[in-house]
Amino acid sequence: MIYPLIALFGTFLLTAIAMPRFINYLRRHDEGQQIRDEGPKWHEKKSGTPTMGGLVFLVASLIMIFIVGLLMKQVNTTLWLFTLVLFLYGAIGFADDSVKLAMKRNLGLTAKQKFGAQVITAVFFLIIYFHDQMPTTLPIPFVGNVDSAVLFAVFVAFWIVGFSNAVNLTDGLDGLVGGLGVFSYGTYAIIAAKQHNTVIFMICLAVVGGLLAFLIFNHLPAKIFMGDTGSLALGGGLAAISIILERPWSLLLIGIVYVIETASVILQVFSFKTFHKRIFKMSPIHHHFEIVWGKGSEKKVVLAFWTAGLIGSIIYLLLFL
Repeated sequence: MIYPLIALFGTFLLTAIAMPRFINYLRRHDEGQQIRDEGPKWHEKKSGTPTMGGLVFLVASLIMIFIVGLLMKQVNTTLWLFTLVLFLYGAIGFADDSVKLAMKRNLGLTAKQKFGAQVITAVFFLIIYFHDQMPTTLPIPFVGNVDSAVLFAVFVAFWIVGFSNAVNLTDGLDGLVGGLGVFSYGTYAIIAAKQHNTVIFMICLAVVGGLLAFLIFNHLPAKIFMGDTGSLALGGGLAAISIILERPWSLLLIGIVYVIETASVILQVFSFKTFHKRIFKMSPIHHHFEIVWGKGSEKKVVLAFWTAGLIGSIIYLLLFL
């Protein structure tokens, strides 16, 4: 138990110490987030807020994961699989954020560039996974367990890419994804402990430690945003963990908010293109509630979504653990 706690507190301290220095560096170099034009008008005041805060807690997490992994003598395939996804998806997000900052706009990499890089990362994950001959049985609701390497590979690629983007879509309000990430990774820490998977348990606590420290600077009003660097990595990491623990469908409840946010965007686009009507005031759905509840409701929306995420996690633990 001591090693996972070292990962938790070590990542917290590294992030808490490094973040103010990173914020000051970005401010000195005028590296601030550009707010999208179609967002709520009152978000314009956030323009210029430093971004890419995810870089700090990701680096801190990776450092502590490897240090503690060495102390535990557990630098194994499980650890490599997770860190591969966290590092490469973080790199994709970093490239995306860097383009935004360099061009002083809210658009970074093209959709094709980002999607292609995400798929390639998922393929790397699968190569290592198959090489180590890890389980490829996919439990399909109402059907049963299906042991097909091809179906498993397609599902895993879809799952990792899908949830990476889902968490990215959710990252639109101060503290929203940071808090949800604490609940999601905290829940998987409990599941890993129950399964006696000490590596995943340690990994989840390391990420939780980084996110808790990040929230000190990201709660409303945010002094820094996590950017795509953080959100893409967190989403990909969650999907990877659900696969490694052989509980992929758990993300539908543990990540219920990410699912709803993504569904709101899909429904909005489909409705507008098909019927030329919008279902929501704005998508993702957190902006819909922000507009409906009025200016100054951001904290209220964040707390409501945190509550939904926490309830989803509790329901999963009560029903399936």
